[in-house]
Order: sequence, then structure tokens, then C-alpha cells
Amino acid sequence: MHLMGNDAVLFSVVLLSALSILSGRCKVLREDFTSTICSPPLLVVNGSETVKGEFRIRSQFSHVKEVKFSGSIGPLGEKRLCKIKCIGGKWVGPLCVGQQVNGRFESLLKSCKLHYINPNQVVTFKNVIINNPGVAFPHGSQLQVRCRELGLYKLLGTASPRCLNGDWTSRLPSCVPTTFLTNFTEDAPPTILIKIPSGSASVEPAGYLAVFPGSTIHFECLYQRRVGAPEWTWTPSEKYLAGWAIAEEEKDLTYRLSIYYAKAQDSGTFTCATPRGITNSVVLHVVSITCDPISVRGIHLTVRVEGTRLGNKAIFHCPLGYLVSGAPNLTCQASGKWSADVPKCEPVQCPSLHAPGGLEEPHLQLEEHNNSYGGRAIFSCAWGYKLLGPPGLECEISGNWSGRLPKCLPVQCPPPVLPINGHLIQSESPGMDGERYAVGSLVQFACKGAHLLEGEASIICTETGFWSHPPPFCTHPPGRVNGGFETVLPGDPDNGLVMPTKFAYEPGDELQVSCNPGFESRMDQQRVRCLPDGRWDAPLPNCTSYDQI
Repeated sequence: MHLMGNDAVLFSVVLLSALSILSGRCKVLREDFTSTICSPPLLVVNGSETVKGEFRIRSQFSHVKEVKFSGSIGPLGEKRLCKIKCIGGKWVGPLCVGQQVNGRFESLLKSCKLHYINPNQVVTFKNVIINNPGVAFPHGSQLQVRCRELGLYKLLGTASPRCLNGDWTSRLPSCVPTTFLTNFTEDAPPTILIKIPSGSASVEPAGYLAVFPGSTIHFECLYQRRVGAPEWTWTPSEKYLAGWAIAEEEKDLTYRLSIYYAKAQDSGTFTCATPRGITNSVVLHVVSITCDPISVRGIHLTVRVEGTRLGNKAIFHCPLGYLVSGAPNLTCQASGKWSADVPKCEPVQCPSLHAPGGLEEPHLQLEEHNNSYGGRAIFSCAWGYKLLGPPGLECEISGNWSGRLPKCLPVQCPPPVLPINGHLIQSESPGMDGERYAVGSLVQFACKGAHLLEGEASIICTETGFWSHPPPFCTHPPGRVNGGFETVLPGDPDNGLVMPTKFAYEPGDELQVSCNPGFESRMDQQRVRCLPDGRWDAPLPNCTSYDQI
């Protein structure tokens, strides 16, 4: 049974899984085909269940045999009335109303994809320019293909391919460069330049030139005069002036055909042929067409309109800080419609650096972030790293940041300078690339023999990339008087170290010798003690190789 009134509205949100070729926003989550009565679909609107609607159809669904809904079909989201039918416990369909007047419900056949668009071509579908390849077109769709520069290229192939059940009726045509683009080679089609000194004209999606009555038209066939003269032919029954241009800069290349005060009888095909018989053509339609006045909404968008007749333009502008979203220039076409919808003004915004992947550098941090026009992004680096590049960027009118993002490089200190007669006894952090040290690295110094350490025994690599203090010096000890006796600091033995190292030792202080790997000292001689009279109680032990013990 057909659904009427509120029931029709209720079921207009239903879309079965069989409708995968539609770009509808609704879907059925489950179906049950175990009986001759089709199970009620679980209604979903934009992904959320309509509980009230689901309860309603479950209580009344035993009498429903047909469900109608609005389908969104094709790249332009064309709305069509569609339906599914319950036959033998299964939903059959979808069937959608055809595009013709009083169209019947028909099965939707396979769609066609446009895999590639040549940069020299303009592809339109229902007066809308298609810029992105990969778009699917429903069965029955017909494209219009023309060369982007009429007259500079010659179109070869069918200009209006149609989609028939998943296949195009013909391959997309190609655009062949003409004499002006090929350095006037003799095997290229002749270039036809189009000039409208008075009046207005529009290049239509179908690839022909539409001209408003009363306009003056010059078709200029470009060919080298020294090689020979081209020839103009035309399909209208009118007579036209044709010949080489008179101006000095044109007379050797331009063979011109002129139409003055164009009228409907001038409509037809105008063809220029080279002496070798290679041709190029322009199709002319002279029609008196006007478009509806431009209606501009929004406080930011402004427009300058030349007029509303065929070929007139409407040029849109946005204030500083805004960009035109859509076509900035519209042309009144022979269809009586403007070449595109009225654009909008969108505020300029640079890519957000807070978005995932906005900051690829893991140590880079944002101190300030405003991605509107004129806004700034201020950067810093994590502790131990320094900025390489600008510390801040500005969002420009193009919607791009004013430069590349900076990087964070690790701060490193150079290897410390070793004092003469001194050495390193401790390093908390190993040297980095090229024996450079990371921030926070600690190194300690000691002097060899009886030399005294003057300065800081420990220094740290700071965030500035410099050590916290200059390296110390190791000076020859002048001696020290302690209780009337001279105390001399012992030096390190060969192949070993003395611990601890001090500038001076008090009575009772002990020294211990630590030998390098492969060496050892006698157990009874490893420690020496400072006596009250300023002497050591024993000589400093020696470190002897294992092979000599």
C-alpha cells in the first residue's frame, strides 16, 4: 500500500542497505526475511535512532508493503522520490522516479566514475564545473567537455559522453594544441583567436561561443603568411569579410573574418583551413538572453555587475581578512543562468597548529596561537632544546603561515678544556655527537701528581650551551705549613687514582688508592693516613700489573 500524509513523512527517512549507490544520509540497521511480511526497519536519522518512530511502525507495520523516501543521488545531491517494495518477505529496490517529465519508478543502474580531468579541459555536469576526479555519476548522466581556451586547442572526440549502466558511451575527448602553441608548425591545426570589440559573449559548457545580438566579432586565424594563406568557410548563408590583417604587427600572421552587428542568422560553424587541409572550427550562437539580477546576501560580500545580458559578468569581492568561497566571477550564459552560484565570504584562517600533525617537531611548543588573518603563532622549545628558525609566524591573507615552522635542536656544550697536569674523574652524562655534552651534563676535574686544583672542581652544561664555570687550573704546590710542619699533597700513582682529592688534608684524614683495571696494590698498603705533624704515615702505594705479581 502507498503511504500518505504523516506516514509518508515518517518513512521518508528510511534507506535500505540496497541503496548503497545513493548518497542518502539514512540507513537500515537490520532486516528480517524469515516471513512473507518484511520486518520493520530500524529507523535512523543522521545516525541516531528515532525511538518514537520505531515504536510506531512496529505497531502498524503488518499492513505496509511499500516504503517511499527521498534519495540523494549523484555528485550534486539530486533529490529523487524512491521506494522499496516488500515481496516474499524481502525488500526489493530501490526504484526511483526518472528524470523525465511524469517519470516512472525505475531501477537504479550502475554509476560511472570520472577518473581523470585533463588540465586543459573544462568538464561540466548540469551547468556545474567538475574540478575533482573520482566523482561518481548516476546512470543517464551526460557530461559536457570543452577545451579550456576556445580556439587555442582543437577538441577531438565526443564532447558529450553519457553514463550507461556503469560505462561511458565514449572516452573523454582530447584537446590538441594549435599553431600558436606549437611554434606555427605546418602539421598543427590553426589557432583561432576570438575578439569581441563591442557587445558581449560567453563560452558555453558545450564548447560553443554564445554572442548577444548587435555585437561585433573578429575570428582571427593564425598562420604564417610566407607559407601560404588559410581559408575561411562557414555554414550561415550570410557573406562576411575575410582577409589578412592590415596592422604591421598582424599582417604576416593574422587572417581575419569579421562579423558586424551579429544577428540570429549569423549562428553557425566557422572553420579555418590551412593550405594542407588541417582545420579548426568555432561554433557561434547569436541569442538574446538575459539572466536574473544578482542577489547578494551577507554583510561582507560586495559585487560589481556589468549587466544581466548574455556575456555580462558579476565580479565579487570580500573585505580584508576574508576570502571569496566559490567562483569570484560569474558570467551570464545562454541558458539564462549565471555560470555558478553566488559565492560567500569566509574568514581567512591558516591551518590550525593544534590539530593532529600540526606540530611535527615533538619538542616544539606553542606559547601563543591565533590562526585568523593577522594572528600569530609564537613558539618555544622544551627544556634542553633551542629554536632553529623564526620564533613566531603570522597568518597571511592567503590563508598560509608566513614561513616554515621552526625546529628544536638539542642544546650541547663543547668538550671541556682539560687543564695541564689534570684529567676528568667523573662525567654523569656521556658525550653526545662529536663528544659534545647535553644540557645538565656534570664533569669533575682532578690534578695529577702533587699539583693543586684552582677553580671549580665540577662544572655543568647549561641551557645556553656554555659550561657553568671555566675549567680549573692545576698548579705546582708551594707547600703548606701545618703545626710547624710542611704538608705536601700526594699525586696520583701510576695506573691509579687517589681518593678523595682535596686541596689540603687534616690530621687523621686517610687516602685510598684505586687502581685501574689490570692493576692492583698490596692490601696492607692501600691506605695512608695524615699524621699530626703533617706527614703521611707511609709512602703512597703503587699499582702493579697482575703479570708482575
